[in-house]
Amino acid sequence: MTLALVEHDDGTPTELSLELLSLARQLAAAADEPVVAAVFGEGAEATAATLGDHGVDAVRPVTHANLDGYAPRAWAESLVQLADELSPEAVLAPGSDRGQEVMAHVGASLDRPVAANCLTVAPGAAYELTRQRWGGSLVEHARLESDPKLLTAAAHELAIEPVDGGGEATVEPFEPTLEADHLAVRVARFEESDEEGVPLGEARVVVSGGRGVGGPEGYEPLEALADLLGGTVGASRAAVNEGWRPHADQVGLTGAKISPDIYIACGISGAIQHMVGCKGAKSILAINTDPDAAIMGKADWAVVGDLHEVVPAVVEAIRNGD
Repeated sequence: MTLALVEHDDGTPTELSLELLSLARQLAAAADEPVVAAVFGEGAEATAATLGDHGVDAVRPVTHANLDGYAPRAWAESLVQLADELSPEAVLAPGSDRGQEVMAHVGASLDRPVAANCLTVAPGAAYELTRQRWGGSLVEHARLESDPKLLTAAAHELAIEPVDGGGEATVEPFEPTLEADHLAVRVARFEESDEEGVPLGEARVVVSGGRGVGGPEGYEPLEALADLLGGTVGASRAAVNEGWRPHADQVGLTGAKISPDIYIACGISGAIQHMVGCKGAKSILAINTDPDAAIMGKADWAVVGDLHEVVPAVVEAIRNGD
């Protein structure tokens, strides 16, 4: 049996969780065993229909009187206790911040290794796997030998694949035994961002600017282009360090890792730390005065030119319907 941690927003499984289920289903099928999903929070039971369409056989909503929000140790302890009941061959989590944090606690609790950011997994007595290291700049081949095997999936690297003829998963609540220490760290409240527009991680189009933008005022045409395309604006670390954009806009190893349909990079050199953040994009368009900039060789389309001339021209052409 394969046990998977599934995250959701008001009953809708997250994209990273659905990616994870493609891997979980593969491992379970190799052993001819079911996939069981551990789901936390209000709306957990509502995930059953969608999860059934993605190969989940049973949903185990985790319920506890004091567990009303995200609490990493409490989530981990709940998974440990559920694993003790189910004896899974593997316990998996999505490659999200929460998934990685929870699995680190699970590994520490069980004194087992965790293989993080997995790309491929060949099941067997030992799992032969490939996984991302150094922010995705290196792919490592490894062997995982433990019981159970603990893994997280690399974010935005696995295809979401619904199953044919999937039905609604069964639902059986699970109540863990938690102590005060397990709940010492937890989310107390959420505060809505005052930023307008499409969130960076959800945007299908991202128009991003780097040092070549020249200053905060240089983002005005980028914002106009993003608005016209129904997208949002991002930034390189260099631009954020200069104070031109907030850290929430940063794309890269120490910022957001995104997977838009198209990523338009304006005045960005394309250092590997930045490419870690945008390599999940389906297509990349680079605009740069330097034809030898690293990003020009990694882009699907490249425009050699001054972004201060190219971007306004594109904005005008779109507005004119050209």
